[in-house]
Amino acid sequence: MFVDRVQIFVEGGGGGAGCVSFRREKYVPRGGPDGGNGGHGGSVIIVAEEGVDSLAGLSQRKHWRAEPGRPGQSGNSHGRGAEDLVIRVPPGTTVIDADGKFILKDLVRAGEQVVAAHGGRGGFGNTHYKSSTNRAPRQSTPGEDGERRNLILELKAIADVGLVGKPNAGKSTLLSRLSRARPEIADYPFTTKFPNLGRVAIDADRSFVLADIPGLIEGASEGYGLGHEFLRHIERAGILVHLVEPSPTDGSDPIENYSAIRHELEAYNQQLVVRPEIVVVSKSELPGAAEVRAELSRRLGREVLAISAVTGQGLNDLVFAIARELDADQAHAR
Repeated sequence: MFVDRVQIFVEGGGGGAGCVSFRREKYVPRGGPDGGNGGHGGSVIIVAEEGVDSLAGLSQRKHWRAEPGRPGQSGNSHGRGAEDLVIRVPPGTTVIDADGKFILKDLVRAGEQVVAAHGGRGGFGNTHYKSSTNRAPRQSTPGEDGERRNLILELKAIADVGLVGKPNAGKSTLLSRLSRARPEIADYPFTTKFPNLGRVAIDADRSFVLADIPGLIEGASEGYGLGHEFLRHIERAGILVHLVEPSPTDGSDPIENYSAIRHELEAYNQQLVVRPEIVVVSKSELPGAAEVRAELSRRLGREVLAISAVTGQGLNDLVFAIARELDADQAHAR
């Protein structure tokens, strides 16, 4: 099961209490305080780890508490500190404070981490308070409580290229042809309920990650249809491949469908419409596809590709066009 948003409660472990104790040994006339400090409580740490691809493992457990530190003991023995509790999440997970509504950390790459709840410090034993004027202190301090937090973990798919388009535009079929990904494919809207990722080879040494992201409808930027479920995932994709179905089964106009999606992208995040975009007419084996391609090219003033995932037409051209955009993007970043 793919889960891309969960809410959990995290709590750091409490610190161990300090000890009040006095050394009492035979033949030792002057003992003195020997109470040790308490150990620190464990912290809750969230780590992005390669190979974790969903938040499903967290959806069944809502409370995460680190172990407390052990109390101090006599003989100046300090309590043992507790180990940190590590929660592993996929790269691309945003950690949000649910109460304060602010982002703690955006864990974009594997290995990045954030301390979500600090463990409490251990208390001081009475040895800590010994001084030249206080030879027999009887005070100690309890350990501090661990930090508590309600968190929202939100996964946004990380991909070099994102496939966008109306439902049934052919995104899942294209992904299955270009990569080893096997998304669900059927002839009805919203077959794809969550992003599917696949790695596409350019040549022997280069490849890119392609994401088939759920289709959207008008009003998606306001939450209609799959709405924000779609749009938050497309934020991670560097390049957009916009598939336009030439003969939609609902009888809608393919040119207007293209414009509607561009409008929804802009309404959600204006940065999305300035990203590199490759426009592609899918299902080019259908009648009327050439006319739709020509009209789109005329209106946009640039090249529009045509592909067929059924016959294989234009697939190599699309991969090479994506490779050129990726190269240009990397050169610009340098």
